[in-house]
Formats: sequence, C-alpha cells, structure tokens
Amino acid sequence: MRSDDGGMAGVRVTARAKALPRGPGRAGHTAGSVAARHALLRWSVLAAAVAVWQLAARAHGSVYFPPPVEIARHAVDLWFSGPVRHVFLTEEAVGNILPSLGRMAAGFCIAAVAGIALGIAIGRSRRVYALCDPVLQFARAVPPPALVPVFVVILDFGTPMQIASIVLSAVWPVLINTAEGARHTDPLRIEVAAVLRLTPLERLRFLILPSALPRIFAGLRLSLSLSLILMVFSELLPGTANGIGFTLTDAQSRSDLLTVWAALVLLGALGHLLNTGLLAVEKRLVGRGRTTTA
Repeated sequence: MRSDDGGMAGVRVTARAKALPRGPGRAGHTAGSVAARHALLRWSVLAAAVAVWQLAARAHGSVYFPPPVEIARHAVDLWFSGPVRHVFLTEEAVGNILPSLGRMAAGFCIAAVAGIALGIAIGRSRRVYALCDPVLQFARAVPPPALVPVFVVILDFGTPMQIASIVLSAVWPVLINTAEGARHTDPLRIEVAAVLRLTPLERLRFLILPSALPRIFAGLRLSLSLSLILMVFSELLPGTANGIGFTLTDAQSRSDLLTVWAALVLLGALGHLLNTGLLAVEKRLVGRGRTTTA
C-alpha cells in the first residue's frame, strides 16, 4: 500500500511539475511568440486593405482613384531611384523631402525642449500651475492651422515662418502633459527626497523626470503628429519653393494625380515610421509595461 501511495504521489508531483512554467526562458519565448502573432496580424490587416484598394481601383477604372501598385511604382521612380551614393534618393527627393524633414525636425525639437522645460517649471508649483492653467487651456484649444496666417504677417513667407508655426503649435501638448506629470509626482517620494537632502538637480533627475516621463512621451507623440501636419500645411501656402506640401500643390496645378497620391502615401508612411521610432525610444526609457497611448 505504501508503495502504491508513493507511486501515485510521484505521478501527481510529476504532473504538477509539467504544469509549472519552466523559467524565464520559456516566458520570454511565449512573449516573443505573442509579439510575432500581433505583428503578423497587423501586417495581414494592412495587406488586406491594400488588396481591397487594388481590386476596387481596378474595377472602377477611374483616373482619380489609381491602384496602389501604380502609386508605389510612381513614388519609387520619382523619389527612390537615384544613385547608390545618394542612398537611392533622386534629385526630386533631395530637393523636396529632405527640406520638409529638416523643418519638421527643427520645429519638433524646439517644441519638445521648450515644452519639457516650461512644463516642469509650471507643474512643480501649485500656484504657478493654477495661474497658468487657463492660458494653457486657451492656447491648446486654438486650431494649429489658424496660427499660420499670423506668422505669415509677422515673419513673411519662408523657413522661419514654417518652423515658428510648427513650434507654436506643437509645444502645447508637450508642455501640458509635462506639467501634469510633474504635478502628480508621488508626495511620499518628495518627502523621502527631502529627508535625504537631495539637491534640486538630483530631485529633477532621479524623481521628477522619471515620474513625468510617461506623460512627457504622450505629449511628444501628439506633438509629432502636429509637427507633420503643420509642416505640410505651411508648405501649401504661396511663396513656398520646396517641400512635400509644395509637391502636392504643384502636382495638383498640373493635374498630376499620381504624384498627389504618392505624396499622400509618403506622408502616411513618414508618420507611421516616426511614431514607431518614438515608441521604441519610449519603451527603452519608460518600460514596456508603462508605455502610454496617445
């Protein structure tokens, strides 16, 4: 009887051991499989959408609604068929895509630095936050394209006007989210920092910034989208000599619908790539579990 009981106990222990996870290696493998399935699902949805577009465009046969295959072929010939020494970029791409990206990068970086600095300064003081909050909410409610005519009057047409319009439109999401993140820093941690006699710089580095970082990245993602929108909108105005927006207006004036569609697809691809890159930085700094959505 004892031997039977011991055998049954051994079977139960063996079954229980098989049911338990086999360490971090197996957990990592499972997480990788889930991520791979999610990525495959996302790309499958995109491929299905493109296939539906292709079939609908072929069936309709309208010059105003070209198939995605023709758009992609035209985009490659227009922008990405250059020599290897120019990273396959054509003169058209160097003359229009790169200036647009340069303006957008300059405006976004200035807005990010100014928004984070001002947001932390405002969020760390309840009195200053209470005084500035109505102004911030008013500025956030103004539609970004409405500011462009103001900068045209002040700065005239050109790159300074375009960068200024991007900065003054993209700074508010970063500023407001940073102020909220700094404002909601854990009071217990602030008390511990006071007990440890941390300097203001050490509090900023080790306490306030890590606490506000998820909200900061939420604001940065919104500002990145606004920067792309304002970059194109400012280049649609008269007096612009280059850029993706200029390509759109020029192609429209020549009834070059393939170039119009190619520019629209390019803008969508740029927005996706830039957002994906910012998400990668966020996951690196903030952590996968605390990544925010915007």
